[in-house]
Amino acid sequence: MNKEIEAIHKKVEAESTFVEKIRNEVSKVVVGQKYMVDRLLIGLLSNGHVLLEGVPGLAKTLTVRTLSNTIQTKFQRLQFTPDLLPADLVGTLIYNQSKTKFETKKGPIFANIILADEINRSPAKVQSALLEAMQERTVTIGENTYPLEDPFLVLATQNPIEQEGTYPLPEAQVDRFMLKLSIEYPNQEEELEIMRRMTKGEEPRASAVVKPQDIVKARHVVNSIYIDPKIEQYIVDIVFATRDPKAHGLNDLEELIAYGASPRASINLAKTAKAHAFLQRRGYVTPEDVRAIGMDVLRHRLIVTYEAEAEEVTAEDVVRKVLNKIEVP
Repeated sequence: MNKEIEAIHKKVEAESTFVEKIRNEVSKVVVGQKYMVDRLLIGLLSNGHVLLEGVPGLAKTLTVRTLSNTIQTKFQRLQFTPDLLPADLVGTLIYNQSKTKFETKKGPIFANIILADEINRSPAKVQSALLEAMQERTVTIGENTYPLEDPFLVLATQNPIEQEGTYPLPEAQVDRFMLKLSIEYPNQEEELEIMRRMTKGEEPRASAVVKPQDIVKARHVVNSIYIDPKIEQYIVDIVFATRDPKAHGLNDLEELIAYGASPRASINLAKTAKAHAFLQRRGYVTPEDVRAIGMDVLRHRLIVTYEAEAEEVTAEDVVRKVLNKIEVP
């Protein structure tokens, strides 16, 4: 077994060299935000979509665009608005008079990296069209179904403070995002550097340093990373503690959780823990990988009760208690 892990470890070291190149290119444009960049890379490596939540001006859109510039791939930014139609997203059939037949016009979703800007501004029909494409990785226009290119990644942003004219994503649809990131303000040193950089009049740009094939190849290596049965059990224990807190010694959470995490949480915790290990250039998963990514996988999968809201207890507070309580193997 040790020889197998050693072989995986060498593969990871060989295949993960592009990670530092991407980080360096992104840092030419984006100041700080290491957490956001690393989580976007985890989404890319574990083939999962990411929802970014934060107030305006925190470089969410800039970071996504810059990341896409580092990969020689097709990028589309979609500004979601209340008058957007599903056809504006996936495409439609257009009648060609000269040929007297309908022809398919593909929409902007036929790209590798999609930035769904302010996804909660679009109505339910548009959200459903996007989320169907995310889940099935195919799009149906008329009678024909078209596969989406690989890699296909949706990075969606939403503003948590402005609720007028928005259509909040239903819990079942939010669950389809592998990660939900909570983007924070930069610290003073970072803000000073941002101010200096953005007032020089020069607009830095990241160069392409990796090909889509390299990402697909790296995903195969990520999937092969070793995860011990004890850590697999640890992941399941964390998820089950959100469904039945009393059985795991978390009696105070019994009245605070309305619905626990779905099985997607277990799958995504394992996948993202492997991707986190890959970023650390390791061929095996540790409990720290699970703990590091646990909040981002679970925060949008828990639904708290009215009692919790009355006591101002958030889903993040619940996840924190669960992660602190479950015994680390």
